[in-house]
Amino acid sequence: MPKMAFMVYPSAKAFTLPPPVESRFRELVIRNAASNMAENVPIRPGSSSKLKEFPHLSASHRALMTDLVGAIESRLEDHLLPCTLPPDVEYFQNQNGTSQGALLIRTGSPDSSINFILGSWLNSQLPTGTSLNIASLSAYLRPSTDAPNFLIEFIQSSPTSLILILDLPPRKDLVFNPDYLQLFYEDTGLDKYRKAIEELPEVRPYVMSSLFFRSLVSPTSIIVRVDTESGGPERMEEIIANHVGPVARDVIRVWLDECACKERGVGEMERGNIEKRDELVEKKTIDIDLGSSLPRLFGQEIADRVVATIQQIFEA
Repeated sequence: MPKMAFMVYPSAKAFTLPPPVESRFRELVIRNAASNMAENVPIRPGSSSKLKEFPHLSASHRALMTDLVGAIESRLEDHLLPCTLPPDVEYFQNQNGTSQGALLIRTGSPDSSINFILGSWLNSQLPTGTSLNIASLSAYLRPSTDAPNFLIEFIQSSPTSLILILDLPPRKDLVFNPDYLQLFYEDTGLDKYRKAIEELPEVRPYVMSSLFFRSLVSPTSIIVRVDTESGGPERMEEIIANHVGPVARDVIRVWLDECACKERGVGEMERGNIEKRDELVEKKTIDIDLGSSLPRLFGQEIADRVVATIQQIFEA
């Protein structure tokens, strides 16, 4: 599957907080399950308006992504600089308009442990006549802390088929650091969210094609395929609204409370090791994922421009 993943864990290359939603809202989003019309959403200063539109997502899916972006920006606003992407990187499309994408990058202030947050959406009309929709949000921390990063990505090839990746990727070896495993993954109860999603009858595990990226995920990562062919788009909308949404909002709350907003003392030697590991992961992300998928969808010139901008952020 061609894809553009502005995040830590690209998935397979071939396609070869709030309480549960109330019943009245649930009925509303189900009636709008097939809607691809963009809704007006509030734009925060420094945010990308194109990114916040998520114009090709369904109602509950769009609401979830805007909620997650808003949760990070609201909580970390004092620690984030405005988005300064050039317009042709903030929004881009190929020559014939069959592939479109939007990007948001906000770096952390110099005294912050936040390195940057990165959000994106992509829509591509495939030769098969189907549409590929990808929406992702990731948050990267600086080596001044060893806390995990945050990642969520949706890859949707039809209204009834979805791949979900949700994780707090560890930045230390969990075998050598059992206290790290205890603190961030056991004490936070993250595994209950994985179990809740995997217990749904429409869900089955999804295996990423890259062995390298499989090695980066945490023990509590949610990497699944959701298929609702029998229940139709309405069932997919219900799963996103009533199951995936509450889980994702809780996971991002855990990340904000326990990772992004808590200071952790990191020694000089350990900081160097974390910095080196972060750089290797980021370089692999560009080389393996972006470098191969973007040219196929947007052409080499546009791909080079977008990748160069992301690379500058990674190397800053």
